[in-house]
Amino acid sequence: MNSSHHSKDVRRETSDVSVGGIGVFVVVFVVSVVVIQGAVWALYRYFERTASVPATVEFPLAETSMRRLPPEPRLQTDPRDDLAHLRRAEEYVLQSYGWIDRNGGVVRIPIERAMELTAERGLPTR
Repeated sequence: MNSSHHSKDVRRETSDVSVGGIGVFVVVFVVSVVVIQGAVWALYRYFERTASVPATVEFPLAETSMRRLPPEPRLQTDPRDDLAHLRRAEEYVLQSYGWIDRNGGVVRIPIERAMELTAERGLPTR
């Protein structure tokens, strides 16, 4: 087939891309980015200044009530210490003798002793 032979239906672009239009777009884009970055920087500085200024108390009579503790239940201030205290208390209950109901004659025995008694006597059956 001859390379000079073309179909009459084949067409091509007769004009080139506008380099000036692309250049204007790039310049406008870069200027927009710089302006936006400058505005964000200025806004950040404004927020930084206003956050460092101490707020005045709007209601002076309410200032003294802010120092009182709120009613129970309150949020934990030291959850790890609270958990350690709870585990110590549970361990004490598991390892000690004590009355559950003195009038009913119900007592608490250490868990190790309870397991020994269960192994010797077996579980109760109906």
